Amino acid sequence: MTDQELLARCHTVFTSHRARRPAEMFAAMGEWCEANGVEHDVYGAGELIESFERKVAALLGFEAAVFCVSGTMTQVTALRLACQDRGRPLVALHPTSHIIVHERSNYQLLGHFNALQVGDRNRPWTVCDLQSVPDRLGAVALEIPMREIGGQITPWYELEAIKAYCRERGTHLHMDGARLWEAQAGYGKTAAQIAAGFDSVYVSLYKGIGGLGGAMLAGSREFVARASEWMKRQGGNVIHRSPYVVAAAMQFDERLAAMPAYFERTKFLYEALRAHPEIRVNPAEPQANMLHLHLPVSRERALAIRNQLAEENGIWMFNRAAHGVLPDTSYVELYIGDNMLGLSNQQVRDGLALFAQALAA
Repeated sequence: MTDQELLARCHTVFTSHRARRPAEMFAAMGEWCEANGVEHDVYGAGELIESFERKVAALLGFEAAVFCVSGTMTQVTALRLACQDRGRPLVALHPTSHIIVHERSNYQLLGHFNALQVGDRNRPWTVCDLQSVPDRLGAVALEIPMREIGGQITPWYELEAIKAYCRERGTHLHMDGARLWEAQAGYGKTAAQIAAGFDSVYVSLYKGIGGLGGAMLAGSREFVARASEWMKRQGGNVIHRSPYVVAAAMQFDERLAAMPAYFERTKFLYEALRAHPEIRVNPAEPQANMLHLHLPVSRERALAIRNQLAEENGIWMFNRAAHGVLPDTSYVELYIGDNMLGLSNQQVRDGLALFAQALAA
């Protein structure tokens, strides 16, 4: 069976939100459109998309926001414009930045800007990491929270120091906020408070929100207008954005309202994991509703255990596994969403116990 077929058979799912089948998702979208009198936008012009852009901009504390087909296009476009404005083509990126790890060197191959890897890949930036760079940076891109190191967030005092440093140096500070909504509970701050001091922010409309895809870029009205024009030039000017916007807008408020509950459930999971010290957790304490589990088995063995638990016990622990740094180790990511929220405490404890037993076998 495929992973999707195995997952569909499970009654106890630890990670993410419940995946809707296309027919179910499209039916819900149709009902929401009918109830709200939604019409298609035409090349981004329309009441639904424009009001949703204004809503996101207000939540982030910016003058304007624009819908973008993909975050990959969004971020490099924003950073390229920031560097052009300052006549400095160099961008500071963390070694685990999505742009470096997942975007296939697009910034380099397409001539957007030059990138400098700054800091230690195993921890968030400090202001000292940026101060150690002698070059005049055009932009700094900071991910909040940092997915590749278990959803860690930059400590608040360091974040404030980074904002001040970039402001003093005239450096554009951009946020990769793909999971910014999730960071609010960890910081105990609103999205606008976290984003204050940034020059631009990208947020995803499908990760924690559960939409079909797409993103938003927020910033000054002038900066957003220029970025929008450049994304059109790069092929992002699809005639109807409405499917993406509807899929996000119809559940946006509900998802944001649930973020504190996801975080509380994450804290419970941390406590439950204390009974299984062979499973190492990163970060050491909850910072967002996601975490990495470091396992004492190879990636191949971790996947075999996952599939065995799914087939024999109806338990789905995680989606993907990655090789660990040490031989015969691996790590997996858990995003705590609706699935975990729907499990009883005992279901969580029982599932972890079976998982730990399989790891030790």
